[in-house]
Formats: sequence, C-alpha cells, structure tokens
Amino acid sequence: MAKAIVEIKNVNKFYGDNHVVKDLDMEIYEGEFLSILGPSGCGKTTTLRMIAGFEQQTDGVITVEGERVENKEPFERNVNTVFQSYALFPHMTVHDNVAYGLKMKKVKKAEIAGRVEDALSMVRLEGFGKRYPAQLSGGQRQRVAIARAIINNPRVLLLDEPLGALDMKLRKQMQIELKNLQKQLGITFVYVTHDQEEALTMSDRIAVMSGGVLEQIGTPAEIYEKPTTKFVADFIGETNLFEAVEAHVRDDGTVCLNAEAGELTGADPRFSAAELVYLSVRPEKTLASESPVTGFSLRGTVRENIYIGTVVKSTVVLQNGQEIRVSSIAGAPVPAAGSARYIHWNPGDAVIIHSKSNTILDLMDSLDLGAYVAGGA
Repeated sequence: MAKAIVEIKNVNKFYGDNHVVKDLDMEIYEGEFLSILGPSGCGKTTTLRMIAGFEQQTDGVITVEGERVENKEPFERNVNTVFQSYALFPHMTVHDNVAYGLKMKKVKKAEIAGRVEDALSMVRLEGFGKRYPAQLSGGQRQRVAIARAIINNPRVLLLDEPLGALDMKLRKQMQIELKNLQKQLGITFVYVTHDQEEALTMSDRIAVMSGGVLEQIGTPAEIYEKPTTKFVADFIGETNLFEAVEAHVRDDGTVCLNAEAGELTGADPRFSAAELVYLSVRPEKTLASESPVTGFSLRGTVRENIYIGTVVKSTVVLQNGQEIRVSSIAGAPVPAAGSARYIHWNPGDAVIIHSKSNTILDLMDSLDLGAYVAGGA
C-alpha cells in the first residue's frame, strides 16, 4: 500500500470573510505525480502555498513525512517550490542560480560544483552553467528553476503552473520531460494547473477542486470515465449532461430515466426512485442513428459537422433545444447537416451522478414546515 508523505486533514483557509479552502482532506503519496486541478479561484494555489509554508492554514493539520509543519518556516520543510515566474536571479549565471540554495546552507564549494553539474545534467542543460537567464529560452529557464529546486534533494517538489508562460508546442514537450524527470528522481511532485489536458497527460492522480472544495481525487481514467460530481463531469473534457429522474430499473439491471429531452438509459441502479440525478456521457461514447433505439427517445437534427484533424465533431439539437456533441473518427461516415438523428449510447458508457439539489430536497422533506408556519403565526 502506498505511503502518504503529505497529509492534509480538515484544513480551512480564510482571508477575512472569504473562505477559500473548505474542510480539505487529502493524502499525497510517496513518489507520485499529483496534480491539483481547477479553475481560477478554486483554492488550488492556496493549498500548494500552505504545504510550502508561504501561507498559514486557518485551522486543520498539514504534515510532511509525519511531522506537523504549521510552525515551521518554508526553508525548514523538506519541500521545494517551482513558481510560474521561475524567480531566477538575472545577475547570476545558471551555475550560481542552481547553487544558491547550497551556498545558503554553507555546503563546501567542491561538493556544490559536483551537485550543480549533476542537477544540470538531469534537466539536459550540460554546458549552460556560464550563461545568464536572459540568454536562455523559456523552456531552458524553466529547467534551470527545476534544477535549483531538486539540487536540495527535497522529498516533495511543489510546482505552481510552471509551464504557464510557454507556448503550446513547448508546453506539450515540457509536460513529457517533467513526467520523465519525476520518474527518474522518484520524488513526489505536487503540480497545480487549470489545464485539464495537462493534468490528464502528466498525473498519477488528479485532485479536482471547485470553490475551495475537493470535488474528486483519483487516477486520470477515474476522473474522466467515472466523475462523481456534476462539476467534474462538466469541467474535465467535453460531456453531454442530462438532468433526469429515475423511472425504473429494468430486468437487465439498466436504469430507465426521464429527462426533459426524453427517455434515456443508464447503468447504475444505486439511486432511489424519483431521485433527481445527472447523467453524463462523453461525445466519443455518444451515438447517432437514423432509427429509434430501445430505451431512448432523444430525437434531434444535425446542425453542423466540424472537422478537427483526427475527429469530426457533430452537433445535434434535440427537440427541447439541448445541444448534443457526437465525436467520430475522421473518415467514418457522419450524418449530413439538416438530417434527423436518434441519440443513444451503451448504458455502461454513461455515468449517473447524485445531484446536490436532492440533498436540499431531502432536508426540506425532513422539516415539519407546516408546524413551523403554524408556530410562527
């Protein structure tokens, strides 16, 4: 079983009245690449800064290697941070930038020289020691920042959107390099990003945050294929999302659901009758046929087909106005614009998600509102 190297227990962070991280519980395992993913303002960078020691949690406990760190300065924690800005000293050479932390620790010069050479070799910058940051490309500066962080042999490396300033092609290249470097070093990487594709590409696990709340944590496949909340289903990639109520469970175990757009079918019977749920199905799992399919009554008209390299994305407008995305491999037959199509999918490819609205309805049902009104009168 994987050992937790960072533990976050019931952590909250307030800035005045602004509750930016809410009752956060999370374990980060030794040697894993964990991405904290979410939109701007979700609390992901604040979480990273609390681990690093640049922010103090309002309450709760954070431990690194089993030791509480709230009373430790950043330099006393066995973690290092790589920032989006890289924070390199422009007046220092690459060698001196990388060696800076060791010099502050008064490591002997002979040892520093060897460790700097090893660190630059790990990030493929041999021979760059005498250059200055202004003489480097964005990708090279990013690698210098990583070399400066790893030279101290941290147990955990924290990365705050370090690829954000790079162009798309270089960014994709650096994603692979970072993942390979993490495997080579064998240390824990905690990586903050708002880019879903980046998180899916690089991570062993992904922690998805929204509004200060941890929505879901799991492997990239779990996050994409089995989202547990509406936010995760909608935020990660594209999805077709229906609000529905369970009608009944069929003999084969599939669930018949009633939505505004019509009848549809899912594969999870763990929901109570009349419960308000969401059904999520990815565009690549969504099918469009010329004739009706048993278990579905979703009929619409193809509005357009868009060619995007390896796939064609079709938009089908249902009778209630909802737009459905259908992705097909380029070269496969696609329905003509203006043609009628019936939307369906394999029930096992759809995910049924509890609605938070149902919690509110349950609470309302549990209250004796009539007695309350009578008493108030």
